[in-house]
Amino acid sequence: MFRRQGDRYVATFAVDEVRVLRKVASEVVGLLTDGFDHSDPVVGRLFPEVYPDDPRSTADFRRYTEGDLKTAKIDQAGAILAALPGETGGEVRLDAEAAEAWLRALNDARLAMGVRLEIKDGTDLGEELDEAVAEDPTSSRVFQLSVYAYLGYLQESLLNALIDEA
Repeated sequence: MFRRQGDRYVATFAVDEVRVLRKVASEVVGLLTDGFDHSDPVVGRLFPEVYPDDPRSTADFRRYTEGDLKTAKIDQAGAILAALPGETGGEVRLDAEAAEAWLRALNDARLAMGVRLEIKDGTDLGEELDEAVAEDPTSSRVFQLSVYAYLGYLQESLLNALIDEA
């Protein structure tokens, strides 16, 4: 998908891919703005307690860092939204800074989806998807697992392009 062209990282996206990425990035922005709630497990995953055994220190740390971290995460999701082509699909060309913002935003989106889908460290995604398809191939879970897998593929593709020396 992503390939290096000089100092740019380039990928071509189909219409459906653009729609999915736009929806995912917009949902992350919504979660971090209107839907920001520390009792939400997704927010807890994106903003983990730094000192789980010391709520006071965690609160102090959060007070000094959370605003900047939240802004950075919103900006990173915004980098995806800004770079996506129009409704007809097309090419995305990222410089190194935008590519790194995309990587961080894709990671946040995958973390959020992983919490919602109850994906654990040892989860076999292929097996999980096969089970969901066997249960109901038209379910929203099949779609969500497919998007989760796609985001992982996209993230890996961009990472490989970034580390490619040629």
